Amino acid sequence: MPSALDRRIDEAIAKVTGSGGPLPVTMIERYGVELPMIAAAPPALSYYFAHFCAQHGDATFLVSGDERLSFAQTYAAAKQVAAALIDGYGLKRGDRVSIAMRNAPAWIVTYMGVLMAGGVATLLNGWWQGNELVDGIRDTGTQLVIADAARVQRLAEHPEHGAAVVGLDVGLPIGQAIAPIVARGGSDQTALPQLTGDDLATILFTSGSTGQSKGAYSDHRGVVQGIFSYLANTLAMLDLATQDGNAPTVQPCTLLNVPLFHVTAEIPVMLQSFAMGRKLVLMPKWDAEEAMRLMEREKATYFVGVPLMSYEIMTHPNRHKYDLSTVAHFAAGGAPRPPEHVKRLNDEMGGGKPILGYGLTETNAVGCGNLNENYLAKPNSTGPASKPLVDLAILDDAGRPVPQGERGEVSIRTICNFLGYWNNEEATRAAMTSDGYFRTGDIGYLDADGYLFIVDRKKDIIIRGGENISCVEVEAAIYEHPAVAESAVFGLADDRFGEVPGAVVHLHKGETLEIAQLLEFLGERLAAFKLPCRVWFVAEPLPRLGTEKIDKVSLRAKYRALAQFEAVE
Repeated sequence: MPSALDRRIDEAIAKVTGSGGPLPVTMIERYGVELPMIAAAPPALSYYFAHFCAQHGDATFLVSGDERLSFAQTYAAAKQVAAALIDGYGLKRGDRVSIAMRNAPAWIVTYMGVLMAGGVATLLNGWWQGNELVDGIRDTGTQLVIADAARVQRLAEHPEHGAAVVGLDVGLPIGQAIAPIVARGGSDQTALPQLTGDDLATILFTSGSTGQSKGAYSDHRGVVQGIFSYLANTLAMLDLATQDGNAPTVQPCTLLNVPLFHVTAEIPVMLQSFAMGRKLVLMPKWDAEEAMRLMEREKATYFVGVPLMSYEIMTHPNRHKYDLSTVAHFAAGGAPRPPEHVKRLNDEMGGGKPILGYGLTETNAVGCGNLNENYLAKPNSTGPASKPLVDLAILDDAGRPVPQGERGEVSIRTICNFLGYWNNEEATRAAMTSDGYFRTGDIGYLDADGYLFIVDRKKDIIIRGGENISCVEVEAAIYEHPAVAESAVFGLADDRFGEVPGAVVHLHKGETLEIAQLLEFLGERLAAFKLPCRVWFVAEPLPRLGTEKIDKVSLRAKYRALAQFEAVE
């Protein structure tokens, strides 16, 4: 039966999204059905930025090293970028502009400017190597790339991408950092387009089972509704905290320690912060002790990252030196937490409660959530569907709902969902049912209380600390080595990252190859996080199924057990 917290959350959500609440729900027709939508949300991100930056004005928004930018200053810089893109670069509505840089104020200002100018913000993975960046640029038909120095260098080694590249020194103060863009033109008089919810807004890349990353594109309506789905739940939790006498007394504040090209950093962290008036403290590179120092200094009220991050804070030998008492929640997404970590976070973090979120790039981060005592009671669950927008279903291979408690493919239907994979109609059709459910590739079941439990993955991917890795992509890179005859890649259990890639490799007759040589070869083709952490060379050909496909199920079981045994030795 529903817990006491479940009932309180339902009542608070009903208060927030009911007819008399601040975020009332209306309906919109999609896929032949009526879907809920938050009526108070603006039609496009351009209006969202303008409204909330004006509302919060001089309040601090971005903290990066010694630089502090208010909401108003951030918006003014973004407006300069938007004007320059229109007048100086001839940007037209719907043109893709790729952003390839580390977390920095210039990333956020550029993102805002692209959207305000009517462009489609195409978020390239900053960890990609040059050839991977080229694939993303070519796949989306991008003509303009805005990049930091490291990504400019990688692209310079692969000029075949064919796009114009504008390099920014993102370590400079914001006016100097964006100077290479705004120098091309634009002014306060430049007319910005009047966007609608149907205009395209973003393309984010996701690794699936087929190898090359796919560009998931969304319209402004989907992204904005994704933000407001989070806002509805944030307001409901604020209402509960106020009822309990724990209303916040300081400006909301969180670290921005996850890459902005990830949907978690983009929507629930960065974009939601505009409406909340929340201060973002940027971390270009993760370091647990630096995170604690910044949280203490800036009085962080919330922490979110992949599970590894909160675990490293919890187990850090110097944690006792830092005052983290202002942090009300330690949230995680991208991968599950071990149940024992959930209990330890609750018991050892001085009052900060654990939260887990479940969402995907294709759902604009919207999905399920599990928090506080509910999370402690069911630490293996991602929680129930987020109200009021999410329709969660467990489907069989034919797209039919399975009985409660039975396993099937976790599927999500909401107005927040992406529209499809760019330039890949076949993948889009495979991922969506005719009535609008996105098939996540995760296998799970719902308990009697509507809590989702994920038990397996249908797709051939590895989730390493929140980063999706396509086994097919890594295998393809291994096969490029002329000495390799056969290879299979799969996930291995890891205490820090949850999973890491492992590979079994069979060489052509007479060939020799060292592990270090193979990893060096792969490092020129794949981002570092995709490289196998364990490699086994085997003398015999890999086992095959009756279909002549490599038997990855038996290989995975054998070498996972071997890796676990070797770890104990």
